[in-house]
Amino acid sequence: MATKPVFAPLEPAKAPAFASIEVPDLVGVVEARLQEAILSGRMGPGERIVEAEIARQMGVSRAPVREAARRLESLGLLVSRPRHGFAVRTISVKQVDDLYQVRITLELMSAALACRNATDEELAEVDRKVDEMIAKADVLDQGERVALDLAFHAYICELSRNDYLWRLFGNMRTEVRMFLALSEETYGDRHALAETHRPISQALIARDVDTVQKALRYHLEVAQEHVRGLFLKD
Repeated sequence: MATKPVFAPLEPAKAPAFASIEVPDLVGVVEARLQEAILSGRMGPGERIVEAEIARQMGVSRAPVREAARRLESLGLLVSRPRHGFAVRTISVKQVDDLYQVRITLELMSAALACRNATDEELAEVDRKVDEMIAKADVLDQGERVALDLAFHAYICELSRNDYLWRLFGNMRTEVRMFLALSEETYGDRHALAETHRPISQALIARDVDTVQKALRYHLEVAQEHVRGLFLKD
C-alpha cells in the first residue's frame, strides 16, 4: 500500500521588514515656498524668478523650481516671458477692478445663501472669527493676519452650501490673498481693520440678508479702493 506524502503546513507570509519610503513632493515644497515669498511681499511685482539662484538657496536642482513656477503661473502669481523665464506678475488697476467685480458678486450671493442654509452655530462661528482677528491683531505677522482675513470670507462662502460658488471662490483665492497682502498695511490700525468685519458677522447671525449684503459690499469696495490706490499712475 502506497504511503501518502506528508506536506508541511503553510506558514503565514512574513511581514516585510521595511515600509515603503514615501518620496516627498519636492515640486510642491518649492511651490509653497515661492508662493509664500510672493504673498508675503518678499518678492514684489515684476521681480524675475532666477531659477539657478533659487535652486541654489533651496539646495535643489533647477527642474523642480521650473515646474513650481509653471504651477504658480497657472494660479496667476507668475507670468512667463519669452527668453526671460518667469517673473512675479505685475498688477494693473483694471485687473484689480475685474477681480473685485467678480469677488463682490460671489460674496454677496454666498452671504445671502449662508443666511438661508447655515445653522445658528455656524453663523456664530463667523463672529468668533472676528474675535480672533481682533485678539491676534498685534500678535501675528502680516501673512498670518491676511490668512485669518481670507479665512473669514472663505468660511462665509463655504456656508452657502453651493458647491459651484465654493469652487469659483477657490479658483480666485490665491489672487485675493495676494491683493490682501499688498494692501493690508495701508489701513494703519490693525484692530480697526479687524473690527470692520463685525457688521457682517452680526447681520449674518440675525439672518438679515439686506443688511449683510450692504455691509459686505461696503467692506469689499473699501478694500478695492485701497488696492487700486497702490497701482494708480500719476
